[in-house]
Amino acid sequence: MRRVIMSSTEKKTDVILIGAGVMSATLGSLLKALAPEWEIKVFEKLAKPGEESSNEWNNAGTGHAALCELNYTSEKPDGSIDISKAIKINEQFQLSRQFWSYLVKSNLIRNPEDFIMPIPHMSLVQGEKNVAFLKKRFEALSNNPLFQGMEFSDDPEKLKEWIPLIMEGRTSGEPIAATKIDSGTDVNFGALTRMLFDHLKSQNVEINYKHRIKDIKRTSDGLWKLKVHDIEGGQTEYHTAKFVFIGAGGGSLPLLQKTGIPESKRIGGFPVSGLFMVCNKPEVAAQHHAKVYGKAKVGAPPMSVPHLDTRYIEGQKTLLFGPFAGFSPKFLKTGSNFDLIGSVKPNNVLTMLAAGVKEMALTKYLIQQVLLSNEKRMEELREFIPNAKSEDWDIVVAGQRVQVIKDTEAGRGTLQFGTEVVSAADGSIAALLGASPGASTAVHVMLEVLNRCFPQQMNAWEPKIKEMIPSYGLSLMDHPELLQEIHTATSQTLGLSEKELAYH
Repeated sequence: MRRVIMSSTEKKTDVILIGAGVMSATLGSLLKALAPEWEIKVFEKLAKPGEESSNEWNNAGTGHAALCELNYTSEKPDGSIDISKAIKINEQFQLSRQFWSYLVKSNLIRNPEDFIMPIPHMSLVQGEKNVAFLKKRFEALSNNPLFQGMEFSDDPEKLKEWIPLIMEGRTSGEPIAATKIDSGTDVNFGALTRMLFDHLKSQNVEINYKHRIKDIKRTSDGLWKLKVHDIEGGQTEYHTAKFVFIGAGGGSLPLLQKTGIPESKRIGGFPVSGLFMVCNKPEVAAQHHAKVYGKAKVGAPPMSVPHLDTRYIEGQKTLLFGPFAGFSPKFLKTGSNFDLIGSVKPNNVLTMLAAGVKEMALTKYLIQQVLLSNEKRMEELREFIPNAKSEDWDIVVAGQRVQVIKDTEAGRGTLQFGTEVVSAADGSIAALLGASPGASTAVHVMLEVLNRCFPQQMNAWEPKIKEMIPSYGLSLMDHPELLQEIHTATSQTLGLSEKELAYH
């Protein structure tokens, strides 16, 4: 009987990207610019790019720059405001703007108005204590060059000018205040992802849709061998690569666990789904022009901050309100009901159990959210739009997010709300886990992947990185002139309006 040699069917390549979302698209675009001779392959289980977390209906579409999100600025015990996280997020978003501008200027992607639009970012609070907090936050941020152009008002007449739809029919005598900054953006990450994959295709990157990764194993010569199932053709293929990036959204954790690297141990994931209410009346949507973020309810997790957003989707201006949290054991919208239970392994079971005990408040919150009736959701919407009518609003199911659970200095089974890169000690494989601010900071996160995984190449690559991202390696906050120059240049290249140039 003839022995079949498996290696004869192996296809070798330099880089494999798993998942056709904004993260793989960004890393692929960076690598193609830095090492054009490297061969890159992409595997995606769905039929098109940007269909899961990156899809425009599956995320808030906010260019997260901490202009309006109150959870990035916390009040310290002495009453002062800690703005360090807000500065960090803003600087990370500036990197994305620079890289997108480079791609547009180089004609590698076109029509930036198809993925980014200027939109004021606002924070809105009610109640004496919250108004005092917002004023302190405004004073702390508005002196910083990154947040120049921010305005504050607690005058109802001024707020009627800014947010007429929110102020109309408001009868509460409670103090109300808002901050507004015109340099915010609405970003269609689905459209951006599709553009980046068109660009990668033109650069001879092999993109395989309807291909599912069944296994990832280390070979004796240090390569990574992927067992790939061609969903349409039905056959199994084997591909090896020197470097693998797992950017499969909620699907990243199970794939990371298959690698067996020590860094994949004692990490769990908890899936949370989201719902948005979408306005189906164009004449209502026309009355609001801003992304308005409120304050999360006491005991609610950071991802539950309520916000009313002007969005540009499929060329239409629309209004979204949410998010409302839901629960599904799936790790992806197109995942399996066994995802959560399948992710529990001997090495992370204690981590997961510890999180379960610690996060009773989150569990209770999710149960309450799942049980919300449509009328209860309307009540929450009416806190923003007092005159909202049920018949003007529909429900859309947004994306699945998997919150990372891991052992930290804070204790076993700590829930992480940020975005996290997990990589092997030798840098040969990396995975992206977590949720917000995610897509907005994709360029920063992928630069972190490059630093971790290609330390030997970074010196040679640095001039090209600086050509694409002029502020690379510098803090823009400490270089206000460079910040102004970059902000003006990226605004012009990305077609953002003159009004958006808030740096005078």
